Amino acid sequence: MSLILYGHPFSSYTQKVLIALYENAIPFAFRCLAPDMPQHLQEWLERWPLRKFPLLVDGERNVAETSIIIEYLQLAHPGPLRLLPDDPMQALDVRFLDRYFDLHVMTPVQHAVGAALTGDPAKTREGRAFAGEKLELAYAWLEEHLAGRTWAAGDHFSLADCAAAPALFYADWTQPIPATLPLLRAYRARLLARPSFARAVEEARPYRHLFPLGAPQRD
Repeated sequence: MSLILYGHPFSSYTQKVLIALYENAIPFAFRCLAPDMPQHLQEWLERWPLRKFPLLVDGERNVAETSIIIEYLQLAHPGPLRLLPDDPMQALDVRFLDRYFDLHVMTPVQHAVGAALTGDPAKTREGRAFAGEKLELAYAWLEEHLAGRTWAAGDHFSLADCAAAPALFYADWTQPIPATLPLLRAYRARLLARPSFARAVEEARPYRHLFPLGAPQRD
């Protein structure tokens, strides 16, 4: 087995890559990055000293950054589901949406989580308020964008949905998607029902106590 993925099951960006791997049933070995597995940590740091995960290892090649990892998988280990369209303009739309979910949905969540991890109640409130404002703007755009669409870029599951699934999963925990946005709520539910993401969610379930804002009793 040549592919190895270094990451953590509760990490949104690890889940993003796991979805792509599961969608095409690509065999790989998972190396969990946790304090009780120092050998994995050492291997990971030797391969990628920037201390960012996930990291995909394919033989002697180290592939970092989630969007690049997923594109690399399509090039080097293609499966029946193409997560990036062949048409250049359609592919550009998918890449934009991938960036949208990472930058405008997941980044505000990370800001709120980082503030909560300080343990300072004032910083926690400020971080969550900042994230809430940004997420409300992102949610409103997505509600309009999703009209008439099954998946983020249209009728076909893509790289954009790999990014959307964990981003919206944790975003709704941080700033609940209101009932006034039914298309976005339904889209999140479709993502949760997708077998690839459902598997990633289940694998991460034992770690929910790590979410510093408090994991709700749902999903």
